[in-house]
Amino acid sequence: MVETVKKCYKDELIMNAKKISRPGFGILAADESTGTIGQRFTKINVENNEPNRRAYRDLLFTSEGIENYISGVIMYEETLGQATLKDNTNFVKLLESKGIVPGIKVDKGITVINHSKGESAT
Repeated sequence: MVETVKKCYKDELIMNAKKISRPGFGILAADESTGTIGQRFTKINVENNEPNRRAYRDLLFTSEGIENYISGVIMYEETLGQATLKDNTNFVKLLESKGIVPGIKVDKGITVINHSKGESAT
C-alpha cells in the first residue's frame, strides 16, 4: 500500500513539474504576506484590507490571456479561500481551469533536511 501511495505522489509530482516548466512560461509569485502587500499598497495609497487584497489578486488571476504566459502561481494562505469578484469562482479552481498549477508558500523558517549533507528547506 505504501508503494502505491508513493507511486501516486511521484506521478503527480512529475506531471506538475512538466506543467510548470514548459518553455516560454513563467511562475507568478503572488505570495505576498499581509505585511508585504501592505507595503505595496501604502505606496499607492490603497488601504491594506482583505477586500483590497482580494481585488488585487483578482486583477492578476483574471487578466486576459494569463494562461498563455503563466504555468504556475505561488499563493499566500489567505488567497486559498478567496474568489473572483465577478462570479465568486475560487481562485484555485479558476487557475486550474486555465491550466495553471496553483501552489502555496509554506514557510515556517529554515530547517535542515533530514539525512542530507546540511541542505536546508523552508
